[in-house]
Amino acid sequence: MFSANELNRRQWLGTVAAGAATTAMGAPAVAPAPAAKNDKQVLFVWLDGGLSQLESWDPKPNTQFGGPFRSIQTSVPGLNICELLPKCAKQMHHLAIVRSLCTQDNSHSAGVERIQRGDPKNRGVVYPYFGSAVAKLLGPGASNLPPYIWIKPMSGGFVYKDAGFLGPKYGALALGDGKPPENLLRPKSLSIEQDVDRNNLRELADKRYAAERRREFTEANSFVFDMAAQLQKRSDLFDESTFAPKDVERYGKHDLGRHMLLARRMLEAGVRFVKVNSYGWDSHGDNFNGQGNLIPKFDQAFAAMVEDLAERKMLDNVLVVAMSEFGRTPRINGHLGRDHWPEAWSLVMGGCGLKKGAVIGKTNDKGSYVASEEHDIGHLFHTWFRALGVDPAKIEYDNGGQPLPIAHEGCKPINEVLA
Repeated sequence: MFSANELNRRQWLGTVAAGAATTAMGAPAVAPAPAAKNDKQVLFVWLDGGLSQLESWDPKPNTQFGGPFRSIQTSVPGLNICELLPKCAKQMHHLAIVRSLCTQDNSHSAGVERIQRGDPKNRGVVYPYFGSAVAKLLGPGASNLPPYIWIKPMSGGFVYKDAGFLGPKYGALALGDGKPPENLLRPKSLSIEQDVDRNNLRELADKRYAAERRREFTEANSFVFDMAAQLQKRSDLFDESTFAPKDVERYGKHDLGRHMLLARRMLEAGVRFVKVNSYGWDSHGDNFNGQGNLIPKFDQAFAAMVEDLAERKMLDNVLVVAMSEFGRTPRINGHLGRDHWPEAWSLVMGGCGLKKGAVIGKTNDKGSYVASEEHDIGHLFHTWFRALGVDPAKIEYDNGGQPLPIAHEGCKPINEVLA
């Protein structure tokens, strides 16, 4: 069995086709795209392990569980966030905070998937991650680049499992450490003519193979070759030497800074959905030093991104989300850490379709529970889709004749944050 996160390009090409046969036992899953042209994009920043809401978007200084950090004023009058986020504080007039998240799973194994899949009602199918859903519903756009690119530390490859029942064609192209897929470029020993001849031969073989098999078993393989060809034309996207030195300093020379700067370039190139991962946020011990080290790096890179998108007039078209699988416990444990806490936590988002400077919901004075209307991940999926111009009340997946909602039927959008 292949590892989803450790595929080189050769494995990528072979595994996607194999994945089609293993994930599509029924008829193909088809979701209608919106009728109107949609040029919306998404930046999804995933802080894996659990960002502490008390050390970020919902500080409770001078309270029983507040911790040692102060709160500071932001560019939105009356809105305070933690002092570890001074650069984000200056950008809050572009953003919105939801402080009323109350989800269910307090383990990473369940929480990561539930949050990124939107937790629709269980219908015996594996739902797609948000990136795969956007890739399917909105398509690759005019850029013809891979619609779902994931920039992450460590290994890369094609992560077909993100696509769930949609089929591997809608998986994530993961750029390990922000590097392009291995063997992306045509070797110098192979001439352009030879490369064309080989691809013509492959296409003939693909057509013969597809003639006697279901479309869902074969389309992913052709799709991957097509995406690889588009990436070959845009190898310049990966050339870090062309980044302006001042931008490198602004975003930070740490992994998250480098990856966020690459994400900006991908968005500028027209990639539909860009996910950026940061690891190490699971602060069960020494929380205040741990979050105190990580949050300033996030603050630097994320604030620079928001500032640049705003200056480039891109925020009207780019939905920006930064979140984890849950928050951290208000109570501080014996190791000076905070444990997993899905009962009351926060996220920040902004951009297309959202109100600027909004604050939705609140927690009690200790930060232990939501003191307003609670919002689960299903509410966020409804909200994000609406912000992107996709109405979950009008659009659904068609899984071989089985209609499936694109967002949890028991939830609704958070209208207070929608523009």
